[in-house]
Amino acid sequence: MGCPGVGCLAVLALLRGALGDAPSRGIKCGGVLSAPSGNFSSPNFPGPYPYETECTWLIVVAEGSSVLLSFSHFELEYHAACAYDYLQVYNGATQDRGNLLGTFCGRSPPPPFSSAWHVMAVIFRSDRHVAKRGFAAAYRKGSGEGWSWWGIRLSGLPHRPHHLCLPADACGGQLTGLSGEITSPRYPESYPNDAECRWSIGGAGGGGPLTLVFADFQLEGGQGCGFDYVALFDGPSTAAPRLGRYCGSARPPRTVSSSQHLLVLFKSDFNIGGRGFKAHFYSGECQEVFTTIRGNFTSPRYPSFYPNNLKCQWSIQLPLGYRVKVFFLDMEMEGRSSLTGSCDYDHLAAFDGGNENGSLLGRWCGRESPAPITSHHNQLLLVLHTDRNTAKRGFSIAYMGVVPMNVSCTRTDFHIQIPVQSLAQLERNRIYLGTPSCVAQVVGGNFKLHTRFDTCGTESQKRNNTSLIVSTLYIDFSVGDQEDIHQYEVQCEPKRKEASVTLIAGPDPSRLSQAENLVDAQQREGGATDPHEIRSQDTSDIVFISICILAGLLMVVAVVGLVLL
Repeated sequence: MGCPGVGCLAVLALLRGALGDAPSRGIKCGGVLSAPSGNFSSPNFPGPYPYETECTWLIVVAEGSSVLLSFSHFELEYHAACAYDYLQVYNGATQDRGNLLGTFCGRSPPPPFSSAWHVMAVIFRSDRHVAKRGFAAAYRKGSGEGWSWWGIRLSGLPHRPHHLCLPADACGGQLTGLSGEITSPRYPESYPNDAECRWSIGGAGGGGPLTLVFADFQLEGGQGCGFDYVALFDGPSTAAPRLGRYCGSARPPRTVSSSQHLLVLFKSDFNIGGRGFKAHFYSGECQEVFTTIRGNFTSPRYPSFYPNNLKCQWSIQLPLGYRVKVFFLDMEMEGRSSLTGSCDYDHLAAFDGGNENGSLLGRWCGRESPAPITSHHNQLLLVLHTDRNTAKRGFSIAYMGVVPMNVSCTRTDFHIQIPVQSLAQLERNRIYLGTPSCVAQVVGGNFKLHTRFDTCGTESQKRNNTSLIVSTLYIDFSVGDQEDIHQYEVQCEPKRKEASVTLIAGPDPSRLSQAENLVDAQQREGGATDPHEIRSQDTSDIVFISICILAGLLMVVAVVGLVLL
């Protein structure tokens, strides 16, 4: 029996209910397919299908397995957006829009698919005009290692309209998801001899280049990798430029394609094997590295529903000395677990550093509005996980590199220091306090501003019954006609000689009102300034005391002179 167990029977009952919600129009078609393998086709196949028909097939195999689906014939009425007659394939129950693998029409058959769990749905609809021959499909139970939306394509097998037999070591396929995982046959057990597998990644709506990262790798070695090997090609076929050929036990380097296609070819010879390999791939929409001082990004397909079964990564890597500040502009994801109250399903996590081994800065889901977060160093990683059910709108995020600086004040002056390495691309006249005439000087390895309170646009203000001296620090990153000026408010409380600095202009001013004071943490982290140097410049108290002493001495001299007279 293809679907044993109480849990699977419950799923079948649920899916039968789903079938009842979408009846065909007078034509008997669709149903629940629960055998380990089988075939189905459009009504009347190979004759023309009827008009105004709607059919839903729900394929359910044993729990822990996946559904392998392949089309041997496909001919539907064509429309550029498949608005007339069409076929849809879903990775699970059809109610979740995030599970939609694709909508197909015309004469180009859908690629083979492997579901991420033990349920797959196929929906066929026709309108009242133009009928074609329809389609024929076959399915079977897979190993349960399907990931994202990648399927198994079998090279060299004849197309048979009513039967398809898949070998136990079938491998390769058309991988059309935004992210996914591929493994050698039988991984982590030894791969078979005389194997040849081709994974063609991309080409179904993914945006930008593709990144491939090997998590494990052990193949037969040999000079020139002439026995067992993995070869990578910068395109959909072996005619594309080769990016590398690898064997042995050293993991291949991270590989990035120059287009939306990447081919992975695995070959083994007649003897000596190994554990094989496991690799992860990401599309440009699902894996990016940012090195600019500011930027923004969204979840895949935002503001439409994000796909299911994703693991996406966005790495922000700024020059040494910077910290990364992230602003959450919009967020709508699957909510917290009712049992644990935690983000156990779809969630976004932030890590302090360049990988998931760094300190966890936060983990969010649902419709939360997180406050801005700031890294402790110059790198921050954001990771999105989505499961196989329930998709939402996703998120929109902006980030900004916070310039490290040390700000102090006396009763009469501001002292500001910024490491040159953090602003290495800027001339000193791009850094000024209050007005462009108060530019920074370069002293040693720092940009320095040493200004009196009565200059550089500084003004006195009263906030919360406290007298403050306030000015604005400008850092101008503008290029050509594109204006990009960061603004920091610099404050001093003269009585206490306490200074602070706050980011006041960035990617979204309404959110930046939540920006925290930047000085304390930076000084705790060592900043880039010499506190002794700043203290040595704080001479206002010494001058004031010296004047008082001198005035007292003059008064004593005057009194003594009067007495003597």
